[in-house]
Amino acid sequence: MMFRKPPTGFVGALVGHLAAFAVMALLIAPFDASAQVRPSDEADALGIQGPPPPIAPAVINRDATGNATVRAVRLTEPIDIDGDLDESFYTTIPSITDFVQSLPIEGGVPTERTEVWITYDDANIYVSARVWDSAPESEWVANEMRRDTNQLRQNDTFGVVFDTYYDRRNGLGFYTNPLGALAEFQLTNEGSPNSDWNPIWDVRTGRFDGGWTVEMEIPFKSLRYRPGRQQVWGLQLRRAVRRKNEWNYLTALPQSVVGAGSSGVFRVSMAGTLVGLEAPPASRNLEVKPYAISGLQSRRIDATSVSNDWNADAGLDVKYGITENLTADFTFNTDFAQVEVDEQQVNLTRFSLFFPEKREFFLEGRGIFGFAQGVSGGGGGGGGPGGGGGGGTPTLFYSRQIGLQDGAPVPILGGGRITGKVGSFDIGALNIQTDDHGPGIESTNFSVLRLRRDILTRSSIGVIFENRSISTVAEGSNQAYGVDASFAFFENLNFVTYYSKTRTRGLNGNDESYRASFGYGGDTWGGQARHLLVGDDFNPEIGFVRRKGFRQSSVSGRFSPRPSIDWIRRLTFDVSVGYLERVDARILPWENAGSLESRDGRGRFQVEFENSDNFSATFNDSYENLLEDERISGANIPAGKYEFRDVQVGYTFGPQRPYSGRLSVLKGDYFTGDRTSIGFSRARIEILPQLSFEPSIQFNWINLPDQQTFDGEFNQHVARARLNYSLSPRMYVSGLVQYNSGSDSFSSNFRLRWEWAPGSEIFIVYTEDRNTEVLDRWSELSNRGLVIKVNRLLRL
Repeated sequence: MMFRKPPTGFVGALVGHLAAFAVMALLIAPFDASAQVRPSDEADALGIQGPPPPIAPAVINRDATGNATVRAVRLTEPIDIDGDLDESFYTTIPSITDFVQSLPIEGGVPTERTEVWITYDDANIYVSARVWDSAPESEWVANEMRRDTNQLRQNDTFGVVFDTYYDRRNGLGFYTNPLGALAEFQLTNEGSPNSDWNPIWDVRTGRFDGGWTVEMEIPFKSLRYRPGRQQVWGLQLRRAVRRKNEWNYLTALPQSVVGAGSSGVFRVSMAGTLVGLEAPPASRNLEVKPYAISGLQSRRIDATSVSNDWNADAGLDVKYGITENLTADFTFNTDFAQVEVDEQQVNLTRFSLFFPEKREFFLEGRGIFGFAQGVSGGGGGGGGPGGGGGGGTPTLFYSRQIGLQDGAPVPILGGGRITGKVGSFDIGALNIQTDDHGPGIESTNFSVLRLRRDILTRSSIGVIFENRSISTVAEGSNQAYGVDASFAFFENLNFVTYYSKTRTRGLNGNDESYRASFGYGGDTWGGQARHLLVGDDFNPEIGFVRRKGFRQSSVSGRFSPRPSIDWIRRLTFDVSVGYLERVDARILPWENAGSLESRDGRGRFQVEFENSDNFSATFNDSYENLLEDERISGANIPAGKYEFRDVQVGYTFGPQRPYSGRLSVLKGDYFTGDRTSIGFSRARIEILPQLSFEPSIQFNWINLPDQQTFDGEFNQHVARARLNYSLSPRMYVSGLVQYNSGSDSFSSNFRLRWEWAPGSEIFIVYTEDRNTEVLDRWSELSNRGLVIKVNRLLRL
């Protein structure tokens, strides 16, 4: 077994960075003093935003506007988490029953009854439910057991959201379906849901003559909350009846904030209040999670080719509670071999593609590091301009810049992170050290510090600073820093802005970026106006910038009536237009003036049906002024001005169906030729409740007659298929195969994941990449690997 040796000074640098971050956090801590001292009177003294607490034995009190205050009840008997509501307290403690429908009838009475109990003891909080359903089980939508998947959100579900700081902005959500699947998420500033947060908790479901039952057990150790034994939290409950496309909540929520239904939980400021909790002191928990890994690898794409090379390694993750609200995470000899490979994408533009982060260490707590993100509006502001020439707001912190180089992994020696909330401040600090990895990849330190302060009712301001010790484009280091603000007014009005700047030796042009966005997201009407600038030398090397040297202005509008037609839920008409001008400090200012480089205009019509299917038709009108020859989709496009239009129609089968997906057809111009595209995406076929097949395919026939090929075609096709089988909510097998004609590649990835103990997992992963651009056979091997990884969570 070989362990990588840290470079000289790494440990000292890491400890120094994290110590500085911790001292800064503790200096801010006095802001929390007011939260630690509370009178013991009723609603006003407790700061309850809603009706007064119910008087025992009542468990809920409502006011005329639909707000609710719920009383949690301490248990005096043990509870067995088995999904059977057979404990005696279910007959002695009243249940919460009066949910409020948001969709399809705002403020309506739910068509199905739901009974809920919220109880607790010294170690856990329990959420139990009797979920009545008049339909036979064969008609329920329950076809997913894997944790946190998109499909699980399309099932019949019951869930709860706790606002443990009672700041009316942030929340922790837990939900399940009739099969007992686990799903949880973090909400940051009424948006930015992070479903990759995986705390320790348990859930079991059962059946009774009138429906299904739920018992959730959530340890207080898995939650962060304010100091003090007497707790007041925010509370939202949600019930989805997917065959009816019906969404019911504890409190009355307008349709403008629930969107398609599920996003009502985002509006934490409209949640109810939970009182009566006597939580244990938030101890400074210590969690240790060692891992061991072994595998075989073959590589045949360069001079370092190997065949069936065996390797083994080990590492460690540690989580420690610094204070009640601050947590430190440390990682040593980090490994991400269990992460699923990226899904192949088609790139028909001249700019880089954006791939999502999938590595667990970087996913947890990511909402704190989000920069210039607005609050959730539910109804949306109307689409923004798209097209191949779209600008795109830079992502100031893009964690895939750490430990990855051109999609290939770079060894991470170790690092640490501090996240949490101190008073009205959200705090995030990250420090990671990577190892050297062949020519051109030196050992590098990455540091990020993020502070954000809550202001007003639903608004915030923040700052961010980033440092990369070795720049990839110049001598020396690279820094990025910025300030952002998000303001939410009334129910659906928002304003988001930021200013950021970078510093890189040798880049002396415009190194700043800023944006202002004003939006209204009502249910019937919506609109947005934005202005964005990205300098030609704006270079955040721990971020992602799709395009540089431009100034973009865009405006969009939306009209979404809900007609009185039984089979139609909503019609949407939206239009948008965006202009992008060149801004280049290397040329004279008057040469920039009026230098239109891209223009995008779009009109869209959509019909959302009552069964959640939808039909859409979109018209795009685009303009591109190429200042130099560009290589796009494998073709050399000469400099010049191009105008092209296209029309796209699509039909989406509701995701709650046994078969679902989006079928689309596009036809139109493409630079000097034309383009025809047919796609079938987000598809899913339910074979069994535990077995599903997810095909996806996109054909792009591109004809450029002036290009020198046999037939003038530069086609780009991508096919993908995934097969999932769940043995239980804690164990599944999945396989992913992909083909990309643009890169002449075929890949496969097969994974088994088993959570054999709470927070402890076994992974078996097989990956293979093949090159299909060979003459004498269909493909040849590029890479192949088999990995077995085991970890164990120890809570001390």
